Amino acid sequence: MPAVLPDRVKSLLDDKVFIVVGTIQPDGSPQMSPVWVKRDGDDILFSTTADRRKKKNLDRDPRVTVVVMNPEQPYEYAEIRGTAEMTTDGAAELIDELSEKYTGKKYADFNPASVNDAERVVVRITPAKVVGML
Repeated sequence: MPAVLPDRVKSLLDDKVFIVVGTIQPDGSPQMSPVWVKRDGDDILFSTTADRRKKKNLDRDPRVTVVVMNPEQPYEYAEIRGTAEMTTDGAAELIDELSEKYTGKKYADFNPASVNDAERVVVRITPAKVVGML
């Protein structure tokens, strides 16, 4: 059964805060990545490319952990555990929306080298458990 995000967590995710996404490597060790984030109800969305390690890890094992911290009060944080689903539908739109949120520019203007990127993917995390100091 999906978990409900507390209002404070939703507020942080709606701001220009980075999240750290943890996935599981083939050898069982953790892999962590800071990413831009968008919230859709209680789901967490981020963008990656098809050739990135986190995408490959999630293809193999969709379990994921996300950590969000209040940049002004670092002891205020949440760990969100869940599962990820991925799609290419809406991927170009999501990276542009995230880039506008974080940089004020379309992604191609912020990162001109992105024309050489692999295909974009939307990662949707459905929370199963939320813990932390919020």
